[in-house]
Amino acid sequence: MTPPTDAFRRFQAELAALDAKSRPPKTPMEQAKEEFLALKKRYGLTVADVVTFFPEEEGIAYLQQLIAARTR
Repeated sequence: MTPPTDAFRRFQAELAALDAKSRPPKTPMEQAKEEFLALKKRYGLTVADVVTFFPEEEGIAYLQQLIAARTR
């Protein structure tokens, strides 16, 4: 048996569900940018540090996507 949840916890869960529904979905580029910025801040990384983890062709494509997104 699960213990009964109190009204406050149910209210918090309902608010969280409503909040999640009200946010527009993120594009893959927005999500990638957020993840990169979090890693950059956490580990003190640069774009060059991240690109070195990709194979050469993918690294170039990644940089091209960053540049294209920046110029839009």
